[in-house]
Amino acid sequence: MTDAAPRRQVVLATHNAHKVEEFGAIVAATRPDLEVIGYDGPEPVEDGVTFAANALIKARAAAAHTGLPAMADDSGISVDVLGGSPGVFSAYWAGHRKDGVANYELLLDQLSDIADPHRAAQFVSTIALVVPGGAEHVVEGVWPGRLATAPAGVNGFGYDPVFLPDDGDGRSAAELTPAEKNALSHRARAFRALVPLLETL
Repeated sequence: MTDAAPRRQVVLATHNAHKVEEFGAIVAATRPDLEVIGYDGPEPVEDGVTFAANALIKARAAAAHTGLPAMADDSGISVDVLGGSPGVFSAYWAGHRKDGVANYELLLDQLSDIADPHRAAQFVSTIALVVPGGAEHVVEGVWPGRLATAPAGVNGFGYDPVFLPDDGDGRSAAELTPAEKNALSHRARAFRALVPLLETL
């Protein structure tokens, strides 16, 4: 009896353990032959002004550091009435300490007088795939919804407690189970667009 072939490793260019776990589950559902591992190298300066630019910066750095194919996600929440903000500044909306609760509390405060019909928002995920010495790809996934008036739920991270998906049942993204979220989320949508490109690995 022979051992199963080892899984091909792909680095996810983040130090965020939540993202590694979430991506690992999404990838496993369609590409069980791939193993998503975390990145332990230096963080590059994310000085891009778009999700795509920042995702490529991170993926290129991880691919160069590890010599492995690297994926990087740059994502955030885009609020219509704020002209698409926080957008690329989502992680730092309340300051550079990257405090998730402070970020969504500030956002809710800014929209405190905005009625429900005007609270439309989208989660956006842009994934870059960089193969050392090879191709670079960028895909995007959008999860439409609206902002709640108060946080709810303990699952997920970031703005999940204040995001109500349009394709949901009234629960926030943080009230969904991990499996439910991974079937609907912006990252899942972006990854579905990435799957055909992973065939080259």
